[in-house]
Amino acid sequence: MDQLLLRMGNIYKSFPGVKALDNVSFDVRPGEIHGLLGENGAGKSTLIKVLSGAYQPDSGTIEWKGRPIQVHSPQHAQQLGIATIYQEFNLIPTLTIAENVFIGREPGYANFIHWSRLFRETRRITNRLGINLDPKRIVRSLSVAEQQMVEIARALSTESSMIIMDEPTSALTENEVQQLLAIMRDLKSQGLSVIFITHHLEEAMLICDRLTVLRDGRLVGTQNTANVVLDDVIRMMVGRSMSELFQRTETHELGEVALRARDLSRSGTARDPNAIVLDNINFEVRCGEILGVAGLIGAGRTELARVLFGADRFARGEIEVNGRRVNIRSPRDAIRHGVGLVPEDRKQQALFLALAVRPNLSMAALSRLLRLGDFVNTRAEQSLVHDYQRALNIHMASPEQRVSNLSGGNQQKVVIARWLALKPQVLIVDEPTRGIDIAAKAEVHQLLDDLARQGIAVIMISSELPEILSMSDRIITIREGRLTGEFTRAEATEEKLMQAMALGQVSRESEV
Repeated sequence: MDQLLLRMGNIYKSFPGVKALDNVSFDVRPGEIHGLLGENGAGKSTLIKVLSGAYQPDSGTIEWKGRPIQVHSPQHAQQLGIATIYQEFNLIPTLTIAENVFIGREPGYANFIHWSRLFRETRRITNRLGINLDPKRIVRSLSVAEQQMVEIARALSTESSMIIMDEPTSALTENEVQQLLAIMRDLKSQGLSVIFITHHLEEAMLICDRLTVLRDGRLVGTQNTANVVLDDVIRMMVGRSMSELFQRTETHELGEVALRARDLSRSGTARDPNAIVLDNINFEVRCGEILGVAGLIGAGRTELARVLFGADRFARGEIEVNGRRVNIRSPRDAIRHGVGLVPEDRKQQALFLALAVRPNLSMAALSRLLRLGDFVNTRAEQSLVHDYQRALNIHMASPEQRVSNLSGGNQQKVVIARWLALKPQVLIVDEPTRGIDIAAKAEVHQLLDDLARQGIAVIMISSELPEILSMSDRIITIREGRLTGEFTRAEATEEKLMQAMALGQVSRESEV
């Protein structure tokens, strides 16, 4: 048997009413990229938090480099050589790259920092990663991918033997994903081990040496990647094969135009007041239709959603709902006209993480739940929450459970339920399945299909072309704030969409 860098044996961890880890064993070899997979709520995050010292296990053992240890805190884990890069970056945006890489460990003496040495050491680490970043750049000026590199550089600066990456590719473009995978291979060649947590199974199959799957807090198994195919991994994760998951194949009759945008234009960003954000966007979506919006990151997809919802003002153009021109200048206006938005980042833009499920779900509909003026009818509110819990199959201990303790898929259902409680005519969903597992993704797809069949017009923005192709009745593409294509379900292919997204046109060869 190969020497193990890490061995976790028979780990148990419980929270009130929940057994998060039930007799889980896990190991990592030196110089290995090991995928840790499972649905939201499977126990991945809990296992990693036990390893990184954020949680203490109820029982079980941890061996590091052949010696039994107890990881007392994240700082202790870092001292041992275990670095964790979480999905939400822990960077200080107003400091330089170098200051973030060595924060709390800056070279110098007393209260004085040796700046030239700080920048020199940071440059040495970024060169090791094969990236060309000026150590003096302020972090807030970096792209998401560049910030990811700073996190990795910080991990390397602590002389880590193992790096844990939690969903590192969720917000990256395809080119940035390939760059990150190349860096992971390079780290492996230098003898570092990587634990790779991801919902993108194709990436795991491509990069990992072994895969460990958790389900419902229990170990399903560990396999050499070379010995399994994708459908095997999905079956391990959800207990059924890909062919049994939701596939939108049947079509239904569409209704009248629910929303029409005419010549929508907006310019100016925080960095560039003259930048074109949206330029004469024209489209419509019908009742019962799922309209897919495809585009590369930065193309203007989210900006379009925010303008339609009134979160951002548009400079020119008009919006019609049910054939009537409406003045949407704020989210309040959008809600009044029957337009809802499930935003791209549910944690930052939709949920109140410190509150329970009940207020998170009901708050948009509170005006309908009032009695005697300003008092909430608690019985009606409880009935509302119960109805949507059952209708959307939201898994929670009770309506009073903190929404932050739900899995990503169930958090997303709470956000969707919030808008359904308002009976919208148009629902905009921006990256509706980002950061959720494959089974929860199938449930969200089923839910969006059900909404369309009920006559709701759905505008779905997604970076995943297979999702766009499988779910949409019709697809529009955006590039640099401009509409570059429109395709029916029958016409659309990945090649055509990518050409329209990246080049602004579709070649004649791909149309044949």
